[in-house]
Amino acid sequence: MANAKKLPSGKWRARVYCGRDENGKQIMKSFTADTRWQAEKSADEYLKNGKKDEEKLTIGEAIDGYISLKANVLSPATLRGYQIIRRTRLQGLMELDVHELNSLNMQRAINLDAARLTRKSISEAKNLMLTALKMYGVKPDIDVTLPPKKPKLKELPTAQQVFNIIFGTEIELPCLLAMWLSLRMSEVRGLQFRDIKGGVLTVQRSRMYFDGSEVVRDINKTYNSTRQLVLPLYIRDMIEKLPHKSDNEFIIQQSYQYIKNHFDKLLKANGLKMTFHDLRHLNASVMLQLGIPDKYAMERGGWSTDNILKSVYQHTFSEERKQVDTTIDNYFNEIVENAKNKKNGENARIS
Repeated sequence: MANAKKLPSGKWRARVYCGRDENGKQIMKSFTADTRWQAEKSADEYLKNGKKDEEKLTIGEAIDGYISLKANVLSPATLRGYQIIRRTRLQGLMELDVHELNSLNMQRAINLDAARLTRKSISEAKNLMLTALKMYGVKPDIDVTLPPKKPKLKELPTAQQVFNIIFGTEIELPCLLAMWLSLRMSEVRGLQFRDIKGGVLTVQRSRMYFDGSEVVRDINKTYNSTRQLVLPLYIRDMIEKLPHKSDNEFIIQQSYQYIKNHFDKLLKANGLKMTFHDLRHLNASVMLQLGIPDKYAMERGGWSTDNILKSVYQHTFSEERKQVDTTIDNYFNEIVENAKNKKNGENARIS
């Protein structure tokens, strides 16, 4: 008899062992209900008629199983993305038996979603679906047409414009960590005081708001994301002024939503449009403008590409890297001084 456990939501879930996948990992099937006896009854019925029910494995259930098996392997951001895909994309296919998927019904589902989703979003959903089915030993021969790629035409404000509106605000530091040092939001919020030694910041942790709680992982999005950056004096001074009792405390205490909401309000009040993540793109634009070699730009930003800028065969030379840091810091230091002078001038006129 299957034993059900109560979930934080108040519902009951019973799990049944279904065997192992091609990599030897356990495959579990879940049965959720409002009461314990209902969950256990569904699980027991599955055990009695396992073969019959197994033939009715839906595509949605296959994706759920895949996500569950990867829960401790993939990053919280990736898992959250998979869950969003499961709930919102190619929904016309989710109730189909895994053996019923073919090019015709997938093309039909793609055609419906193409009216509201981008090519990338649909491609992600298709790939997740086929990967999940492969785990269950189902490998349909699919040949479909995706929507055409649409060029992204986004004009970002200048770094000076952004700094002028964040200067002196509660979110100046998290914004600068993203715009000056090219950190992701999860990396910004994952920084702890112990990550700074000798003026060097080690980016090695992520913190995200995930399923109603904070999730901290001592790992970043990609292998290249773990990196070290020399802290500019301006940012270093701001961090040193922050009160804290332990080096294990987070440097940025604000929540993701708090930072986002305040950033959006500042932008709207000043007639600017961008996302917080666009600060990383702005940093990339600045490095391009300053003529920073791709290798160093990639290293500072923790980006990865297919060829990883030939990093397997090349090495970073410390003296050259110091010159790169100095060039970028000089650029942003000038922006800081411009903003200070502007503010002092405004205060003088008011006086």
